[in-house]
Amino acid sequence: MSGSAGSKALAHRLGRVAPFALWLLFVTIRGERRLDIALITLAVATLALYSDKTRRLLGGLYPFALLGLVYDAMRFVKNVGLSADRVHDCDLRGVEMSLFGFTIDGVPSTVHDWFQAHPSTVLDLICAVPYGIFLYAAIAFAVYLYIRDDDAMRSFAWTFLVLNIAAFITYHVYPAAPPWYFHSHGCTVDLSTAGNEGPRLAHVDQLLGFRYFHGFYARSNSVFGAVPSLHVSYPLLILLHGRHYFRKPMFAASIVFFVLMLFSAVYLDHHWIVDVILGVAYTLTAHNAVRIGRAWLRDREEPKRDGNQSNGSIEARHAS
Repeated sequence: MSGSAGSKALAHRLGRVAPFALWLLFVTIRGERRLDIALITLAVATLALYSDKTRRLLGGLYPFALLGLVYDAMRFVKNVGLSADRVHDCDLRGVEMSLFGFTIDGVPSTVHDWFQAHPSTVLDLICAVPYGIFLYAAIAFAVYLYIRDDDAMRSFAWTFLVLNIAAFITYHVYPAAPPWYFHSHGCTVDLSTAGNEGPRLAHVDQLLGFRYFHGFYARSNSVFGAVPSLHVSYPLLILLHGRHYFRKPMFAASIVFFVLMLFSAVYLDHHWIVDVILGVAYTLTAHNAVRIGRAWLRDREEPKRDGNQSNGSIEARHAS
């Protein structure tokens, strides 16, 4: 590798570390002691600089690390675009009623109303499973793809990042209250409301004897982020990227996981059906956008690689 090419490669590797180093510097100046950010920065630097093999691994992990920074940064903008008059609560329920509503004893209702009036401990426990593992399932699937096909892992990881950023932006452009919020507060929007696991998952916590779901949802940056449903998006993303690699039992399990999450999001009172449909739409859009974008980048890179190979052949002939 020539000196110029080596310098460019080093600059590219350091460029990957830069966002993490700058964010670590920023939070340190603010007086925060963030061991987690420091460790992530160290890990990214090590993977970027150590060897070609570690750089391939970083290619798949990098979008997840970037997403961690984005999520951490959201606390500084969590109130941007958020005001009581901009939060969609009863109007969103009105859309749900117009599309999927029905009448119970002469009262206009949604399927959520019926589920809340007819809870089932068995369904609580069943629906708690996909809600309890959906994030870990996405991480485990990324590891699985790295073992099977690291390029497929990179595609999954970048789609995951694009999907989440699109959702985060939507939370501020179209802040939306989940069904549990409507059932607890009606049409009154209270911006100080803390994150909540909802009554059915609270019941599961009670059965388990520890507050697993409460601890998870209490850390949420926004209560009013029901649109789109990322709970539905993650299993669908696993299904879309795994269908070429899963054997029949795993493929069937991924379908069950996705379908169960569709039902759970509604039964647990976390999402309107409209939210679920939009979650599917966002996932398909992100999946196809990244696929098209990566194909475009590959087409741009091929002439450069061909040119470099040709120059190398010419230099070799001159040297001989």
